[in-house]
Amino acid sequence: MTDQTRPAPTEELESVYRDELSSDRWAAAETSYALAVRHRELGDWPESRVWVRACLRLLDGFPDRTEAQVATRRTDVGGVPLPTYLHEGVVRGRFGDPGRPE
Repeated sequence: MTDQTRPAPTEELESVYRDELSSDRWAAAETSYALAVRHRELGDWPESRVWVRACLRLLDGFPDRTEAQVATRRTDVGGVPLPTYLHEGVVRGRFGDPGRPE
């Protein structure tokens, strides 16, 4: 893995998420998904679930009846590939039930 293909550190993605949360909630949903993936890859399951819940909360505010409404705008966030479509079913299919906050 080269520096160009290495995913961004979680701290960097969290900073991006905070910026996006106030200006672009869809981008924040994409970034929270990427954070869930990164934490899962790092073996930090509890933190991954935190980001899954954040993603699901954000997605709850968006329409999801057509492919155009759930299509991601980016192919990756910080080197973490995004699915083509982002909605509750995709998130739960990839991560399962995130459960309640601990």
